[in-house]
Amino acid sequence: MDCQDVNIFYGDFRAVTGVSLAFRKQEITALIGPSGCGKSTVLRSLNRMNDLVEGARVEGKITFNDEDIYAKDVDAIEVRRRIGMVFQKPNPFPKSIYDNIAYGPRVTGMKVSSMDDLVEEALTKAALWDEVKDKLKQSAFGLSGGQQQRLCIARTIAVQPEVILMDEPCSALDPIATTKIEDLMHELRSEYTIVIVTHNMQQAARVADRTAFFTALADETTGDRTGVLVEYDFTSKLFEQPADQRTEDYISGRFG
Repeated sequence: MDCQDVNIFYGDFRAVTGVSLAFRKQEITALIGPSGCGKSTVLRSLNRMNDLVEGARVEGKITFNDEDIYAKDVDAIEVRRRIGMVFQKPNPFPKSIYDNIAYGPRVTGMKVSSMDDLVEEALTKAALWDEVKDKLKQSAFGLSGGQQQRLCIARTIAVQPEVILMDEPCSALDPIATTKIEDLMHELRSEYTIVIVTHNMQQAARVADRTAFFTALADETTGDRTGVLVEYDFTSKLFEQPADQRTEDYISGRFG
């Protein structure tokens, strides 16, 4: 995926300005920065989730496999199938564990030789199969928070995406569940490109191949804060030898 001079607006308000980023295949990229710097806004633009927000619009170019995802002839639903999203709080459907996984393939009309096999494969890839294989017909709400989040990851995997976007997927989880999700990210990287928004810099350092640091600039007249990309590099380099003083100030805890 590639972002070229991307500006994102909500009505007249410019939420993000001038973002250029390239996401490499089968890598984990972390987006970090203080609250209000546009991390989640950028993440949601990568699969057109912002289309669902009234007044939102994107200027610039976002391409996936060299195709402009905002081109008029591009189906936003197909974009979201190929570029899946896992949200901050687990959001299983009020259905059984099995039906949560089968829902996407069914509504998108995927041709599946065996739904049972697909459900098992998705749950296995999400490191959940052994924990739920004997209760697939039970409500997904009976799972723990960490299990529900892995279920949501399995649900995303079930429609065979190429990219998985994760918006602070561990912020509502305890440390043990967080570790399981982080371990899962490392396993999934062999098959998927992953982009994660996180407030946890230690998490970015643990899981990400590359990290992008954003900050917010305040308009002197209105006080409105617009997100800007400050620096993007290999995670180890960004944390150990940042090129911009603002990055150094943030990761050393001077602000944010």
